Amino acid sequence: MNILSLLLLATQSTSASIADLNLSYIHQGWGHAMRDRSVTDTPLAINGRSFEHGLGTHAISTFRIRLFGQSTRFHAFCGVDDNAKSERASIVFHVIGDGKELWKSPRLSWKQDAVEADVPLAGVKTVNLYVDDAGDGVDYDHADWADAKIEFTGKAPLSVVPPVERAVILTPPPSPKPRINSPSVVGVRPGHPFLYTVPVTGLRPMKVTAHGLPSGLNIDPLTGIVEGTAPKRGTYSVRFTAKNRKGSANRTIRIVSGDEIALTPQMGWNSWYIWLDKVDDKIMRSSADAMVRNGMIQHGYQYVDIDDCWARVPGSKDPVVGGPTRDNNGRMLPSAKFPEMKALTAYIHSKGLRAGIYTSPGKTTCAGYEGAFGHEPIDAETFADWGFDLLKYDWCSYQATAPGDAGYQKPYWLMGSLLKMQKRDIVLNLCQYGMDDVWKWGKQVGGHSWRTAGDLGTGATMYQDGFDLYATKHLERFAHPGAYNDPDYLIFGNLAGPGGKARRTLMTPNEQYSQVSFWSLVAAPLILGGDIITLDAFTLNLLTNDEVIAVDQDALVKAARRVVKSGETEAWARPLEDGGIAVGLFNRAEDEGPVTVTWKDLGIQGRFSVRDLWRQKELGRFKHSFTATVPRHGVVMIKLTRSH
Repeated sequence: MNILSLLLLATQSTSASIADLNLSYIHQGWGHAMRDRSVTDTPLAINGRSFEHGLGTHAISTFRIRLFGQSTRFHAFCGVDDNAKSERASIVFHVIGDGKELWKSPRLSWKQDAVEADVPLAGVKTVNLYVDDAGDGVDYDHADWADAKIEFTGKAPLSVVPPVERAVILTPPPSPKPRINSPSVVGVRPGHPFLYTVPVTGLRPMKVTAHGLPSGLNIDPLTGIVEGTAPKRGTYSVRFTAKNRKGSANRTIRIVSGDEIALTPQMGWNSWYIWLDKVDDKIMRSSADAMVRNGMIQHGYQYVDIDDCWARVPGSKDPVVGGPTRDNNGRMLPSAKFPEMKALTAYIHSKGLRAGIYTSPGKTTCAGYEGAFGHEPIDAETFADWGFDLLKYDWCSYQATAPGDAGYQKPYWLMGSLLKMQKRDIVLNLCQYGMDDVWKWGKQVGGHSWRTAGDLGTGATMYQDGFDLYATKHLERFAHPGAYNDPDYLIFGNLAGPGGKARRTLMTPNEQYSQVSFWSLVAAPLILGGDIITLDAFTLNLLTNDEVIAVDQDALVKAARRVVKSGETEAWARPLEDGGIAVGLFNRAEDEGPVTVTWKDLGIQGRFSVRDLWRQKELGRFKHSFTATVPRHGVVMIKLTRSH
């Protein structure tokens, strides 16, 4: 063979199917990646078009492939697999080369034709085939990279193990000196039961006292629990003092007795993403115990919420969840797993915490348990009588129950008005996945928070396109005291995995820092979805940074807006009650890189002190801009304070 023939052979292009690579390295939000099959193990098909070869995966997914700079082209047909069988499926496909986006599909839905990706790869060393959830949650997001091939001239492509991050604890432990971590305002309705634990960190024993506490309220100095009956209409400035042998701290908190409650976003824990249908009375009590034992209560966490699967299943013969779903008066009956709801809420309240419950406006809940349809007045009365302080009202089955109904708002208007008639404060969380631009009317129907998109799911990773949803819809305009956009729970710690077995969150440490930062900047409820009983040191530290929480709980409730977007990096900023500005510098790219925010971006001038909120460390004074090196999928969260 002559030299020319060898050169021609060396430059000949060969193709490799990505489905023939090692698929075990794919990181995805649900199920397992499948070779030449959909994620549900059915033949690959996109809007009726069948494909013999390809990769079936599920948003959010990442597949890194090393190319060694010797590949020339990537080609595939991308779309939602026919077996998704839901109009809620929506996906965006990305091809990312060496940290830069080379190609991006439009938003693709079920029953939509495949889109062809034809991407040059000359010189690219590593490619990442990334699928995101289009900003509305991962439900039904079955993604096909059909007939996906990489052409190469030398070394064959090779799957890459996803980058491993160490779970680095950034926040120093709380000082042994007292620190009062309460927001500056608490909202109540006159004459209703009042329960609030003043959150105080520091060495125990601790004594907490109050000056100016209105008549009808009393404080336990050993626990900091304030309870009694809410006073008549008005604003009451109460000066709380916390003392231990290391020192003392003071904070004035305004108790506003009027029409509004939940004047800052609710904080707590919810059972769904770890316990699913296994939730029971013992788990709820143990979770309340854990919130006190691990100290989350001293950082402002208050709510311990039962999700689905506490009621009975219509028509079931199972002795645990079967039997009559209501008594002779129409009151809903809990399953055998919850023998006495009043006793359960009394136990939670005795810890200085509040209790939440769940149901649906349809005939059944998402999991098929008894719903509220046709029984809304008695259910609202029952929840109040049982002693619950929050209701999550989930859309599931309502549309099937009431086809042709007047619209998305009707069931929430009904329950919202009924809850206001009860003799206790009950926060209403609208869970209907952002349909019909719920942020425009959620407050008007009586909601205190509303889900802005679908479930993140236990397989959630970086909250990618949620950034775009909040930015393009300008959701900051709809956040006010007592009214909050809710992007779902914090998917951290141990979660329910395949087969019902617990597994660690799939979010990397950087992604977890990003999630808490974004939630705090946009004034979202901080509700942990993982197992609160088995929290490790990293996760507990992540959830209890008081300076980050203070941004979320800032009483001004001016939610952040995106002020900078440059490629896959961006900055979000939020004005604070004390005149400071909280800023999140986010890197959504696949590689570390710089993120800059200028004073012009923020609409300010002059010299500002910059503090790193996660590290609780002063970074210096800056006059025109601030730049930070931000890791892959990570964040640097800062606070700017005018420097004199």
